[in-house]
Amino acid sequence: MQRAEPELANRPVALRHSRPVLYKWAVVFMLWFICFFNYADRQAIFSIFPKLKEEFGFDKVQLGLIASAFMWVYAFGAPVAGLIADRFPRKHLILGGCLFWSAVTALTGWCGKLWHFVTVRALEGFGETFYFPATMSLLSDYHDAGTRSRALSFHQSSVYVGTIAGSWLGAWFAEKHGWRVGFYCFGIAGAILALVLYQFLKEPRRAEVSHEAPAKLPIGETLGAILRNPIALCLMIVFVGANFVATIFLTWTPTFLVEKFGFKLTSAGLSGTVFIHLASALSVPVAGLFADRLARRHPGGRMFIQAAGLAAGAIFIAIVGTTRNVTALLVAMSCFGICKGFYDSNIFASLIDVVEARARGSAVGIMNTAGWGGGALGPLAVGWVSKHGRHATEMENMSEAIAFGGVIYLLGAAVLVGAAYWCSKRRTNLGI
Repeated sequence: MQRAEPELANRPVALRHSRPVLYKWAVVFMLWFICFFNYADRQAIFSIFPKLKEEFGFDKVQLGLIASAFMWVYAFGAPVAGLIADRFPRKHLILGGCLFWSAVTALTGWCGKLWHFVTVRALEGFGETFYFPATMSLLSDYHDAGTRSRALSFHQSSVYVGTIAGSWLGAWFAEKHGWRVGFYCFGIAGAILALVLYQFLKEPRRAEVSHEAPAKLPIGETLGAILRNPIALCLMIVFVGANFVATIFLTWTPTFLVEKFGFKLTSAGLSGTVFIHLASALSVPVAGLFADRLARRHPGGRMFIQAAGLAAGAIFIAIVGTTRNVTALLVAMSCFGICKGFYDSNIFASLIDVVEARARGSAVGIMNTAGWGGGALGPLAVGWVSKHGRHATEMENMSEAIAFGGVIYLLGAAVLVGAAYWCSKRRTNLGI
């Protein structure tokens, strides 16, 4: 049997039945709140790093290890999560995962030793690793190429709102009620939300490439469809670099603001996320709208939008790392957030465009492995450079390490431009 070609930007998804328009957007809305807790729960701990340093004496390498424990498990569990998402009901993976990671978040409030924190962060990574492969696959069945960037970019905005809320509320609880209380509150709220949404979220029929194609690909063919796809591999390489930079900002910005600019803990927890992530939350739907329109005319249109975000963002990353002026810092963080939103708006939409429907969950899982496996090195790298770098103080070393992220962004932009051109040539060769 001849395998059908992967769906490209201008080709309609071969859904054989219609869905109510309002409900397909209601699904995005419901998953927005699950994703909010996905990121709030993982982010809350970073804003209390100064408290953990004060209470337990953790140094920057140990704090980097706590951050990376989540990312390593999250990353290396993602391919298995993707294969499962392509074969089992995604509703249960999404909501069951939320119940599990919410319980682990609450358990974080019990921790008192380094290995406790490393263990719960690893368990949280395991619970959350199922979310994106299952969710991106499910949303791609509700939204075809005409609305995909808008749907996925609106969903992506919850990443930023959750990051802001997790960082700010984590710090606020730490200062007002003790750092443990925040984890109890986040965990309980997330579990209640998952139980409520079990009543409303419906598992959609999976997209089919053709009438003759089987509903599920064998594992070997699934992996081959992804790993022999050069455009998908380029997108994954760029995601490694972008996530390396992103995890540095997620992990170290509150500490950076406290130690370099003298911010108070709650202010650092809020400022360290709100300027970047609120700007991203506002820009990502706009970028998604542009991407849907550009993709109708050019098969690599979503990638061009991403490349523009990375190229411009490189400038502002360098400013964040080098400036000593608070105003310049906050303006640069906001501009970086806008640019980051343009890249983030199409992380998964670009990938889904070039991978056939039956392998989408697996593709997202492998991409998460690449991105978060490489990204997990970011917090450790900055922690190590801060302690052992060439400058006299840890803060000078940290500032230089953050600024270097601009170089990584520029390289990613170049790869995306090449991938977009390659996508155009591939579409021509396929006669589309």
